[in-house]
Amino acid sequence: MIDLFQAAVDFTTLPLRPEAFTIPALSVGGSEWGPFALRWYSLAYIVGIAAAWLLLTRMIRRPGAPLDQKRLDDFITWATLGVIGGGRLGYVIFYNPEKYMADPMEIIRLWDGGMSFHGGCFGVIAACFLHGWAARYNGLRLLDYVATVTPIGLGLGRVANFINGELWGRPTGTDWGVIFPGAGPEPRHPSQLYEAVLEGGVLFIILTALFWLTPARLRPGLLAAVFGIGYGLSRYIVENYREPDRQLGFLSTGLTMGQTLSLPLILAAVVLLLVALLRKPVPA
Repeated sequence: MIDLFQAAVDFTTLPLRPEAFTIPALSVGGSEWGPFALRWYSLAYIVGIAAAWLLLTRMIRRPGAPLDQKRLDDFITWATLGVIGGGRLGYVIFYNPEKYMADPMEIIRLWDGGMSFHGGCFGVIAACFLHGWAARYNGLRLLDYVATVTPIGLGLGRVANFINGELWGRPTGTDWGVIFPGAGPEPRHPSQLYEAVLEGGVLFIILTALFWLTPARLRPGLLAAVFGIGYGLSRYIVENYREPDRQLGFLSTGLTMGQTLSLPLILAAVVLLLVALLRKPVPA
């Protein structure tokens, strides 16, 4: 087993590649189709959404759930559009506006990469409230349930970032770390894995415990607030070890874009937490 904390690891020596599997090219009617590759990053989205739906199906069986199975099944489509659409637009607006203003058609080329969590977060929030309004139930309470399962997709996505050898960390300044191709010869922090642990594993455990072991689910906004605070703090901390986006670097404030976007998220989540604690819980 490789110990990342004993010596530098050359990423190219790891048995990793961006494609989970590849379907060979097919010849149909004289035309060749393919080959088709399913990348780990795409698979992370698919598995994350599927796992979230399965867990939400169990969660809404508890007394006091804001919606039934039929509404949940309908919502998953809304959530998927919110994640992908919001994530893409967030990246375009916050991380690379000049590139996409020069060629707007590049925006729809999702397979070339470029997604923003903060944009995807806004997209899911919008999906929760819009679907709640359309189907006549409390969208904030749905957001609590969705927030509880969101860390699954976050953790898988960060692991996929590591497998892709992208979004690497800053140089460790020591002999240990990972030497990523295209990032120079210095060993770097595997910041993708730091985020996977904090944003994925730790946050999922906290929210799951609150949902199943306490009446937190009956206080509208409480679980969503805990998620916002937990994610915002995790992202802000790990950004200190992650290399800033090349096209942006550090902002004039000395912060990265990820840190800058996380601050209002934390602030809004703290306000929501206080409101949720002051409100009377809904009946189970």
